Amino acid sequence: MDPTRVMPYGDMPNDGATQLSFTLPVPAGEEAKEAARQLVAKMGFAEPSVAHMQDMGESFSFFIVYGRCTATVDYAAVRVPRAEFPLLDAPRINAMIAKLLGRRLKVFGACIESDAHTVGIDAIMNMKGYDGDKGLESYKEIEALNLGAQVSCEDLVSKVVTEGVDALLISQVVTQRDVHVKNLTRLVDMLEAEGLRERIILIVGGPRISQELAKELGYDAGFGPGTHAGHVASYLVFRLQQHEDEAPGNPLPEGSFHGSHD
Repeated sequence: MDPTRVMPYGDMPNDGATQLSFTLPVPAGEEAKEAARQLVAKMGFAEPSVAHMQDMGESFSFFIVYGRCTATVDYAAVRVPRAEFPLLDAPRINAMIAKLLGRRLKVFGACIESDAHTVGIDAIMNMKGYDGDKGLESYKEIEALNLGAQVSCEDLVSKVVTEGVDALLISQVVTQRDVHVKNLTRLVDMLEAEGLRERIILIVGGPRISQELAKELGYDAGFGPGTHAGHVASYLVFRLQQHEDEAPGNPLPEGSFHGSHD
């Protein structure tokens, strides 16, 4: 296989076999099926074939279409921005927080605004964690509080002030019409307006979150699917160590972590 010319794999290498699924705002029928086939052809797929059509009601139809992709990608040149930090075990994380901070690290997590999907933030924050990796509540040197769903940006900013929060973990699962981008931007704007952004570590996670998007929106790090509490805890320690390297021997007062922008 040539890593500079990678394409979809179906029955054999480089056959370009691809399956697409989508909905069209037209009633199911032969005309709709032909429209779906032509659309996939216009996308650049060779030999498009409609394998399945389903009437979705109210003049909507769902399709599964097969085709052969003719494009390739240079896999050897692919570079994905990601937060780079060492992955540590729980005892090491606790020991480093105690050494670097001299107190427990206060971490609040929340799904903000309209988002009510707490599975992700629960997996990171709650004691039981996920997939055998216990959540932040299990770390003795972390004071973790899961605020749950639909927390307004105003309430969250208020808690940063009144509770002396060191780090915020924001979960955004709902992404229709890019509402996650609007919510995340609003929170950063409010923190900056109150002069709080540089005092905290700000992390965001969700199915459509990448390190690149997180940095673009003003967050310190972004974590996507597959993230465990150990990843987040390791990153928090990494940020504490960065501060120590910048100002050795100067323990941080509660609620005054200086989160920098890389």
